[in-house]
Amino acid sequence: AGTVQFPMVKHAVEIGWTPLTPESAKEKRGGDNGMLFRDELGVKLEAFNPWMSDDAIRSVIETLDALPQNIEGNRDMLAWLRGERQWYDEEEKRHRAVKLVDFENTSANSFHVTWEWTLKPAGCTKGNRADVMFVVNGVPVCIVEHKNPKDGDAIDRAVKQLRRYEIETPELIGSPQLFNVTHLLDYWYGVTWNATRRDMARWKQTREESYRFAVQAFFERTDFLRTLQHWILFYIQDSETRKSVLRQHQQRAINAIVDRCADPKKTRALVWHTQGSGKTFTLLTSARLILEDK
Repeated sequence: AGTVQFPMVKHAVEIGWTPLTPESAKEKRGGDNGMLFRDELGVKLEAFNPWMSDDAIRSVIETLDALPQNIEGNRDMLAWLRGERQWYDEEEKRHRAVKLVDFENTSANSFHVTWEWTLKPAGCTKGNRADVMFVVNGVPVCIVEHKNPKDGDAIDRAVKQLRRYEIETPELIGSPQLFNVTHLLDYWYGVTWNATRRDMARWKQTREESYRFAVQAFFERTDFLRTLQHWILFYIQDSETRKSVLRQHQQRAINAIVDRCADPKKTRALVWHTQGSGKTFTLLTSARLILEDK
């Protein structure tokens, strides 16, 4: 806790995340069996959607709380966060997009970080506990597992723990989209509902980066919102819903492609990526961003 967990919270607070003690977070989510900060979520829904009535806001929160605790429900939660879901406007007699996150104005959102997040769902004899949880506008978005840096197999044990959550307490990862696994020396990240070493990536931006630098680079608020908005993908493979997150080299390539497409003087470019580097997802996401840019 002293070596890895509390320093992460401290580093996140330095870049604008608001710390919440476990007791405060538990109160805001209504006890050990809750996941959403309902008051925070309600305030943001009202601020971002002034057309919504109090009943509509309550109904949206209940809808989010009732999403299935599986990868399909996780996909729906991300769609809500991205503003891809609608609600009926009684006054205008039409469906309108519901805004949960303001991706254009980072400071309009609330960012909380808390630790020792214990979840014990109703009827469950045994709960589980996340080391650190990051919450945006009342919705948990990233779960973190810390291990002792002295343990040789720390990262593998943390991954097994995340997979155990899927079986024992899927509610704990029903809402979070991303996970971090770290034991101070290495910093890995991936997406929930796909906790495998093969699909994880090591966060690396400089040759000799520190733990503080890694935490603050990953959770820099504007970039983190951009990850939620663009870099997480759901897709169907072998008739199953799968999930992935674009790695840093893919993100850099996509940004370069979109910038080149916006340049009226240049019409061509070359991106060199090796086999297995995720070229298909790079191209699909680039195409989507280009089409969405009016």
